[in-house]
Amino acid sequence: MSMLLISLAIGSFVGLMFWQLWMVFAGVPIEDRQFMDRPPMGFRVVWPFIELWVHYFGKYFSEESINLTSIKLKRGGVEYTVSAKQFLASQFVSALVFFAILMVIGLSRDLNILPFALAAALGGYFYPELWLKESAQKRANNILRALPFYLDIITLSVESGSNLTGGITQAVQKSADSPLRREFSRVLRDIRAGRSRAEAMRDLADRTGTLAIQNVVSSLIQAERTGASIGPLLRAQSEQLRTERFQKAEKLAMEAPVKLLGPLVMFIFPCTFLVLIFLILSKAIQSDVITWAPLIWAYTWPG
Repeated sequence: MSMLLISLAIGSFVGLMFWQLWMVFAGVPIEDRQFMDRPPMGFRVVWPFIELWVHYFGKYFSEESINLTSIKLKRGGVEYTVSAKQFLASQFVSALVFFAILMVIGLSRDLNILPFALAAALGGYFYPELWLKESAQKRANNILRALPFYLDIITLSVESGSNLTGGITQAVQKSADSPLRREFSRVLRDIRAGRSRAEAMRDLADRTGTLAIQNVVSSLIQAERTGASIGPLLRAQSEQLRTERFQKAEKLAMEAPVKLLGPLVMFIFPCTFLVLIFLILSKAIQSDVITWAPLIWAYTWPG
């Protein structure tokens, strides 16, 4: 009878805990993601916990951190994938997940890995930040790689009699999908929505955060205000970007030998020296130049 009561008490406690947990998740409102992109796999795995954190703790995020994160999300091209609060919440959720995984491993093997779990939690907290930084850098490189081609198309359209908006339209229609194409498409949507071309171009520079785009936008706005010809300006910008791209490639090629010194000294040279030393010792032992018994035994082992 006592065992039955204990079992009922334990079952009731477990059921109550699950009910409370369900009530916590049930209190989170469902987000309308009709016009949002699908989050990456890492976010989708822990998405309920991210929504839970935003609902209960999102109000404690400072406005400064939210604004700074929004800028980073725009430059990473994922502002329509996750919001600033969701990204900040993902950092805390990632830290808890990394900490929990290390603690479970330690408890299952009866090991005291609390310091390692705390270090893993710290790494998990900064992991989304590193992912966003890598995405922004990759996106910026893709934009810089495609920008001269787009400027050439816009230049040809402008010199053939079209205006700047028509040139951007032709560049968007004649090119494959890329981050720069999506950004120019957004510029066209902003212009059709009633915004001025200068404002739409400034937003383009702010979203990309690249110096090349900022220079092109500044030159176009200044040329539009002064009434200067846009065709020669865009052609000069395109040639300058290609020149800078070749100079950057030459710089990376010149830095390659210096970067190879580390692996060369730490891995390749020691292996080469080991092979040469073995050959020298082998020749010396066979010629009876070295007669030290332990070394001769090691050389002839296991024969």
